[in-house]
Amino acid sequence: MNPILQPLIGLSADWKDSDGRPVHSIGDKYVRAILVGAQGLPLVIPALGAAIDPADLARRLDGLCLTGSLSNVHPRHYRGKAGPHAEPYDEARDEIVIPLIRQVLAQGVPLLAICRGFQELNVALGGSLHTQVHDLPGREDHRAPKSDDADIMYGPRHLVRFEPGGAFATIAGSTEVQVNSLHSQGIDRLADGITIEGTALDGTIEAVRVTDAPAFALGVQWHPEYKADKNPFSMKLYHAFGEACRARAKVRAGGKL
Repeated sequence: MNPILQPLIGLSADWKDSDGRPVHSIGDKYVRAILVGAQGLPLVIPALGAAIDPADLARRLDGLCLTGSLSNVHPRHYRGKAGPHAEPYDEARDEIVIPLIRQVLAQGVPLLAICRGFQELNVALGGSLHTQVHDLPGREDHRAPKSDDADIMYGPRHLVRFEPGGAFATIAGSTEVQVNSLHSQGIDRLADGITIEGTALDGTIEAVRVTDAPAFALGVQWHPEYKADKNPFSMKLYHAFGEACRARAKVRAGGKL
């Protein structure tokens, strides 16, 4: 691939304490999915909060992928109640990612939001979250299976039905897909400006589109990054994201941004 046209795609990192030492971490599967599926150059964005100017960072990116995490968005960002039911948190990540989402959307930077990122997207645009989806009447348990085997943890769990004619149905070439499920939280109040594109059979929102975004701006509640190269739909999703990022890279290379 021509390196000039290889899009620079940011990936959100977590802030963690590792034996008393602060680290900025990201799973290898997210990086490889961008490299192989989107054919982009992955750039890890550290959780440095206000030390990073989100507007300046957005101008330098050809795409942004919001990663999943074991942590949750702090409820103060959506007027929720903090407590053990909503933990653990990563407020350093919240501080950079939430304003960055608004900037990339305003600047037309392609966006793919995954799991925690899916929830961050809804919160950044004014929505709220359920902290324990499995406690809601009529809902299934969407939490990860209790297993040390990653293939079991990330294995197919349930069906998602896409809106006919929508962005996801177009990418998939189908209105149904089997997905994995590793989340306890989910969308409660849908933010203005977000369109539901797919739901689980129990009504849980699983796929969304930013309604009037000038570029690719999709979010999923599941994890398409896990062994993305082995999953036909995941590859289609990353390819579509990568194409949008390449389009922006071409414009930036021409000095029009």
